[in-house]
Amino acid sequence: MPPRRSAGLLLYRQSNEGVELLLAHMGGPLWASKDDRAWSLPKGEYLETEDAYAAARREFAEELGSEPPAGEPLELGEVRQTSGKIVTAWALPGDLDVSTVRSNDFELEWPPRSGRVQRFPEIDRAAWFVPDIARVKLIIAQAAFVDRLVHALAPPSQYGVSHVSPAS
Repeated sequence: MPPRRSAGLLLYRQSNEGVELLLAHMGGPLWASKDDRAWSLPKGEYLETEDAYAAARREFAEELGSEPPAGEPLELGEVRQTSGKIVTAWALPGDLDVSTVRSNDFELEWPPRSGRVQRFPEIDRAAWFVPDIARVKLIIAQAAFVDRLVHALAPPSQYGVSHVSPAS
């Protein structure tokens, strides 16, 4: 069986703090009391027959309640999460008022084995973070997307390559 695949968008903006990244805190009772390693890009699963970027835009809208901004996406590649799921991501410049976030819901039997099905938001909040904090908040595999975006946004070296001191 092929691995499950998800696609997501990493929105970024410039602020007085430098670049900031929009992350979504995973909803539901399993994540309610967690903070570090409990955030994600707005993302979701898609079928093999779907276009991954179109799925990423759809999932952004479903999870945040707002259409993603227009603009040229920056491909951030793929990561494999510990669950085996492969996540493909793109970065987009833009802004979003996190107080307007409204997520779609999912159903879960809670408490476990109780027979009681409850509805929970897929994400319970969103926030802007500088890269150093985003790396700690994101589930571990997705932190690579932060590094890839920061590298892509970095101004080129005046020499065209990184300066490396010769070995002594």
